[in-house]
Amino acid sequence: MLVTGAGSGTGRAVAEALAATHDLVLLGRRADRLAEAADAARAAGAAVTARAFDVTADDPRALLDEIGPVDDLVLSAGLNAPRRAWADQRMDEFEAIVATNLTAPARMIDAALPALRAASGTVVIVSSIAAWTTSPGAGVAYRASKRGLRALSDSLNEQEAAHGVRASIVCPGDIDTEFLRQRPNPPRGAALDVMLSPADVARAIRFILDSPPHVRIDELVISPLSTVAR
Repeated sequence: MLVTGAGSGTGRAVAEALAATHDLVLLGRRADRLAEAADAARAAGAAVTARAFDVTADDPRALLDEIGPVDDLVLSAGLNAPRRAWADQRMDEFEAIVATNLTAPARMIDAALPALRAASGTVVIVSSIAAWTTSPGAGVAYRASKRGLRALSDSLNEQEAAHGVRASIVCPGDIDTEFLRQRPNPPRGAALDVMLSPADVARAIRFILDSPPHVRIDELVISPLSTVAR
């Protein structure tokens, strides 16, 4: 099982949720945070390989040649920026967001596909509720990149089901993580109390991965109970 964005937030929670039942390859940009996540997973019983890895720059094929094949992927690395509107966005930030949120998952899937076919593996792609419904505050680049992930997931299911590969896209609502600091006006106090936790999303991802091989969860939308009507 390979998890991107494993040093914090949803990726770290997934590592913790799967540590008792899966061997893990954990990837993240920040070596110190990744080491903490790896130690916690090992303490829960997992055999863990941890690598500081920039999903936008480092070579996933070289990584897989080094560590060996993986059977499942959870792709949770993500990026956004405070400048989110057409009126104030910067194109260098736009390109960085798309590179992290859309191109990097495609690169990882492409590199891992032979092993996924051999293992009849599962790919879980963490998108956002911004890809599922109108969400103006999420930003132009973020919404475009997260919606693009649906095409990745659908095309995998269309083309690779014959090889036993299944893909699921997970669209969470607001999650109380440090990712919220990238908002123009980060929420505080009571607003955080009603959000999802990373563990809530990780529990749903574990459900997807643990489903019988003939069962595919194409899309899973997870909302806090407090979400207002759309």
